[in-house]
This record gives sequence, structure tokens and C-alpha cells, in this order.
Amino acid sequence: MTLVIASLSSCGSWSWGRRSAGPSGLGQGDRQDPALSGNGRLLASIVERSGRETVILQEKPSGRLLPLGPLQHQQPHRSPSLSWNGRYLAVLVQQGARRLAVIEDRATGQLHRLPLPSDCEPQRLSLAPDGRRLAIEVVRGGRSLVQMFDLSGLLEADLPGGLATTGGGLQGADSAPSHP
Repeated sequence: MTLVIASLSSCGSWSWGRRSAGPSGLGQGDRQDPALSGNGRLLASIVERSGRETVILQEKPSGRLLPLGPLQHQQPHRSPSLSWNGRYLAVLVQQGARRLAVIEDRATGQLHRLPLPSDCEPQRLSLAPDGRRLAIEVVRGGRSLVQMFDLSGLLEADLPGGLATTGGGLQGADSAPSHP
């Protein structure tokens, strides 16, 4: 019996005999927290600019940087998440000693702040592809918890082309805390 030992690079590719397509026009750089839109057309990631963590939004495969609205003035950023077509970009921002969860509507330029009690520190978030729900990992009293928000009364659905929306109307947040 022969033992075969292979050395794998920590950044290697598991292509299993196929050639990797490699990066496609997204440039090289020190990036963190990558997030793809549901349709795979947009990439949000965190880069350091002028000593601050900043979210950038790029179109694939061209690598063209897309402008952000009011979100660009709310830094530093952490944990980006995109809706299906990239209309909504959810991210954590730092304001003073407090971290906040916000969602930028790229179609209208509005910035929506989500209410969290003052004893909750958001760590990560994940936006549903249709933009109707948001999960936020928070630390409260030394414990990690996940809070779910129903955004259907706040945001229009961001669906793949050709899909109709149903329902709607103003609905409260699922286990969303009241305003502090």
C-alpha cells in the first residue's frame, strides 16, 4: 500500500481537473467580506482606504466600480450583503462607539437604519436575495443571538426578472426589538 501526501496551498483551487477561470477584472487588493448579488453580477467587498474600512461595489466581469449614495459617508463598513439584482446593499457602519445596521436602496438613494436596542452590538448580517428579510447576528449580554427582520413593509422586493410579487403591506419586524 502506498501513501500519497499532497501539499495544498491555503489559497489553492479545488478544480478537480478543470482549469480555474481565475479572477475576472476585479483587480488585486486586500479585500475582506466578499458578497455577491443573487444574480452574480455585482460584488461588494471591504477594502481599506485612508485607514478606514470601506465597502466597494463592482460590476462583474468588467470590474467597474459603482457609485454608492449616502452609504459612502457612513464609515467604517463591515459585513456587506446584496439583494438579488444588487438594488439593496446592507452593511454594518460605525457611528462613534456604536455599530449600526443600515440598508442603502441604490435605486432611490435612501439609507434605512434598523432599530436595535442599545445593549445589542451587531456583528454580521445577511440580506435575503429578495430584500424582504434580514438576519443580524448581535451580541447581547455576552451571548451571540440572531435577530430576524421582516422588511416587506419597508422595501420593495428585488426579484429576478420576470417574477411577480404577491402580498405586501406594512408588517412588523419578526422579533425585531422596539426603538431604544
